[in-house]
Amino acid sequence: MPKGSYAEKINAAKLMLNGLGEHQSTLSKRGIDQAFMTEFGALHQQAQSLDNEQESLKARLKEKTAELETIIGQLDQKYSESKKLVKMDIPAASWKAFGIADGR
Repeated sequence: MPKGSYAEKINAAKLMLNGLGEHQSTLSKRGIDQAFMTEFGALHQQAQSLDNEQESLKARLKEKTAELETIIGQLDQKYSESKKLVKMDIPAASWKAFGIADGR
């Protein structure tokens, strides 16, 4: 099997399956029988299905990452605003209660 992406490996397996199917009568004496072909085909189909599912999950992950980045940006703004207000109105000795370790 060639080194590379899952898609490349799945495509290589498909090509091998097609070639084996065309030359099965010649290769049957080497153990490439119908049971072998059936198992190989099932593994190929399962790999293809899982690869498709993984690609779908990657797309969803990208969407969720973008959503999280938006929310984290808003969270950073609120944190920064809160920190500024705490520093303006609360004595530095009490900043630790807010998680602020800055000194003046």
